[in-house]
Amino acid sequence: MLLSCQNISVGFVTGTVLDSVSFHIENGEKAAIVGINGAGKTTLLKVIVGQLEPDSGMVVTEKDRTVGYLAQNDAVNTDNTIIGELTEVKRDLISMEEKLRSLEAQMGSLSGDELGSVMEKYQTLLHTFQLLGGETYNSEIYGVLRGLGFAEDEYEKSIATLSGGQKTRVALGKMLLAKPDLIILDEPTNHLDLNSISWLEGFLKNYKGAVLIVSHDRYFLDRVVTKVIELENGKSSVFSGNYSDYSVKKEQRRIAELNAYLNQQRDIKHQEAVIEKLKSFNREKSIKRAESREKMLDKVERLEKPATVNADMKLVLTPHVRSGEDVLQIEGLSKSYGSLELFSGVNIDIKRGEHVAVIGNNGTGKTTLLKILNGLETADAGSYTLGTNVEIGYYDQEHHVLHAEKTLYDEIADEYPYLTITEIRNTLAAFLFTGDDVFKLVGDLSGGERGRLSLAKLMLSDCNLLILDEPTNHLDIQSKEILETAINSYEGTVLYVSHDRYFINRTASRILELSGKKFTNYLGNYDYYLEKRETIGTAAGSNAVNRGNVCGGAMGGKAKGGAEASDPADGIPGSGTASQQDWKEQKARAAEQRKKENAIKKCEEDIALLEAELTEIDAKLSDPANGGDAALLMSLTGDREKAASCLDELYERWETLSEELSRI
Repeated sequence: MLLSCQNISVGFVTGTVLDSVSFHIENGEKAAIVGINGAGKTTLLKVIVGQLEPDSGMVVTEKDRTVGYLAQNDAVNTDNTIIGELTEVKRDLISMEEKLRSLEAQMGSLSGDELGSVMEKYQTLLHTFQLLGGETYNSEIYGVLRGLGFAEDEYEKSIATLSGGQKTRVALGKMLLAKPDLIILDEPTNHLDLNSISWLEGFLKNYKGAVLIVSHDRYFLDRVVTKVIELENGKSSVFSGNYSDYSVKKEQRRIAELNAYLNQQRDIKHQEAVIEKLKSFNREKSIKRAESREKMLDKVERLEKPATVNADMKLVLTPHVRSGEDVLQIEGLSKSYGSLELFSGVNIDIKRGEHVAVIGNNGTGKTTLLKILNGLETADAGSYTLGTNVEIGYYDQEHHVLHAEKTLYDEIADEYPYLTITEIRNTLAAFLFTGDDVFKLVGDLSGGERGRLSLAKLMLSDCNLLILDEPTNHLDIQSKEILETAINSYEGTVLYVSHDRYFINRTASRILELSGKKFTNYLGNYDYYLEKRETIGTAAGSNAVNRGNVCGGAMGGKAKGGAEASDPADGIPGSGTASQQDWKEQKARAAEQRKKENAIKKCEEDIALLEAELTEIDAKLSDPANGGDAALLMSLTGDREKAASCLDELYERWETLSEELSRI
């Protein structure tokens, strides 16, 4: 056992943060600590690394084991260069290498016993050097630099000139290169782009040591961890599996706890009714029996009602005005800053009801595109047109729409004076502002709280096109799930920039990837994008946005306007008469027709299977015998949602294939 936390308790003036928290980490294990903002995650990490003394309990670490800790926004502050700072981590190996070179030089001028003595020293030192990875440390340094998103021309930059986020990446790189037995990371993905996050996932998954992570990046946790430690109301619970496993198991546990609570409440009410009835008889024996029951009832340990979960919050974003079918058309849009060209010749067409996510590396121009559409920046060339009755609601990373001197209540009331007190409080409560929280000053809020307040205001607006820039930044997981629920129920159109892959996976119906100054289009969520980006690609020399099909499969992920390869005209010369050319074209069309017909047949078979599956699931859901099995019902409901979603995609694919077949 590498690390053991035993009954850790920590309290502050404001109350108890951690209450008898216990868990352990094994050698090589990858674990996450999750919980809402303020649950005590960072406090627990500080206790583990010795920066904070607990009120009670103890932390036990295996003897002679090393621990590396990177807190949020930890940064290196030095005049050293980036590569120089990372190279310092390998100073012991560099010193060994210098000693080896010195011994090699000596051996050239020695002989006899002196040469033998030096050679013996050399072989011993070389063996140690090789065991410690001396032959690969240079490639490790450059691999970490590239993985964390540093370009080659940045390696010699002075750290003093870097941004806070870049300094944090340097600090992360140093710790990864140090290879401690236990890596502890607090929000490690905050300053990384998607490529760097993907690299870090692979690094940590294959890391031989143990890893303990605090993160709100659920997609990251899904791909890295095998254990989740939840902090809730000061208590800890341990779940095996990744974040998605934890989420399912937590819901199952919540349902079980809720059922136990409801059953107990029913039993209590029954006992109280019996006691009341016995007393009403007003006879000595009946009164004694009532008193006996009362004593037994008093000894019952009352269960607490489980906390309400986000799924119970029915948030609905309904635009007051319905826009036209064509919401946004972008034609030939270009933007540069001096010699830095962000994008050029961009053509995008967004329809009503689409949820479009814009992704890409940092600095490629994603936020700039949103600012152009919102009138905060001007394009160098091209234009964009809003459709009929389109009203934009804009959410930016800095939350400029808030007023620091106002209370949360006044921030809403002044913007929407027609709302009642109850409506304002209900809106704020939906975004986790309850009780006296509504009288806090906006200027006193944290970044995450300001984000939630801005989203609450946006929910109340009359807009029907939401343009969101990193809406999940600074939000804890519970707040993200609230936003996901709201976005998924939104009947208007959404265009947003995000690095939160889990959020994209849950809310996007379409992805625009900005890479190489061009946008590539993927009709699906983030998992679909990962599957198809290699096969779709960007059409060479084209300024238009490529379109991939929804389910892949029958259409092979072919971009709109692309060409599928046809069967070669075997036995026909490469060039010949017009009749020979016609014959080859006919054969190609016939081959393509067979492909489409086979694809349609396969699609129809899949549809029949899914429809049968849905019928079977519905029968099980309506079977009274299954009514008491909450876990089964939840599993069946999830299966039904997946099957229904895939069936919708298959219907759309069948229509597309049929249209293409008719054209052939």
